[in-house]
Amino acid sequence: MIDLNADLGEGFGRWRLTDDEALLSSVTSANVACGFHAGDPATMRRVCELAAERGVRIGAQVSYRDLAGFGRRAMDVPFAELAAEIAYQIGALEIFARAAGSRVSYVKPHGALYNRTVRDAEQAAAVVEGVRLAGGEPLPVLGLPGSRLHEAAAGAGFPVVEEAFADRAYRPDGTLVPRTEPDAVVHDPDEVIKRSVGIARDGEVASADGAALPLRARSLCVHGDTPGAAALAGRVRAELASAGVTVRAFA
Repeated sequence: MIDLNADLGEGFGRWRLTDDEALLSSVTSANVACGFHAGDPATMRRVCELAAERGVRIGAQVSYRDLAGFGRRAMDVPFAELAAEIAYQIGALEIFARAAGSRVSYVKPHGALYNRTVRDAEQAAAVVEGVRLAGGEPLPVLGLPGSRLHEAAAGAGFPVVEEAFADRAYRPDGTLVPRTEPDAVVHDPDEVIKRSVGIARDGEVASADGAALPLRARSLCVHGDTPGAAALAGRVRAELASAGVTVRAFA
């Protein structure tokens, strides 16, 4: 059994990057941009309504404040400021999720913040403090297995959900190959599907050096901004089912 998630709502105003309606036909969890790397109030509301209609879980995809860089530029944000910005993003999305008859069910950092919290204990703790500030029941935190983010979340009493990426290359240590390096993103749809089944069914994936990397995950991500992402997500879900893997939102 595995959850299938994708990044949604990654547009701004009249500009749209992700095919939200099509993706929501395949995924079980939607990481909704909260306005800091992409997204705006109208987009957030629309995606929450669509997700609620389809019974898809809504997650807050929180980011550094970096619209121009799509949240993928390294930034140094003071602890208290970052915590406040995380809480602000979660709170904004919660308004639209509740208006749609749903709620924010988990939190996942985006881009540079996601990668930074793999090793940076202070930034990871700031994200978790932001989740705490947002209030409500403890929200699960999606992240890379063994990350500082998960250490901080578990230490604060928040559930953690191990995540894997079907379309990203892995280093032998289990971290993601940076997007600045060649072949960081897997573009071949057949290879993405092969990796998806390997992760979900066998608990492993080939690392960048070709060796088998053990990788246990409860949620699998297909990036919504990848060309053809909606069709790819549909194929991934179908092939997982064919391989005997049940696709449903994590408990």
